[in-house]
Amino acid sequence: MNIGLSHFLSVSAILFVLGVLGIFLNRKNIIVILMSIELILLSVNLNFVAFSSALQDLTGQIFAMFVLTVAAAEAAIGLAILVIYFRNRSSIAVDDVSTLRG
Repeated sequence: MNIGLSHFLSVSAILFVLGVLGIFLNRKNIIVILMSIELILLSVNLNFVAFSSALQDLTGQIFAMFVLTVAAAEAAIGLAILVIYFRNRSSIAVDDVSTLRG
């Protein structure tokens, strides 16, 4: 059995749907929202690499490296903000974040 482009696109679609469902179904936990965003970015990376391999072009893999860099920065900054917010409020509930307005 040969693994083709359609298999990669199917896995990517499943990851994307799981990420979107994680954002919309669980709006209470910030960590789950951040992990769902990471799943969405992972599905985009899988598409970039799959099409890059199918078309024999390295451009998709270069874009995937840029997306990985942005995802790492998003995770680091998001978790840093989350830790500082938890130190100040002793809670990470999304409903409490709206009280940060100045």
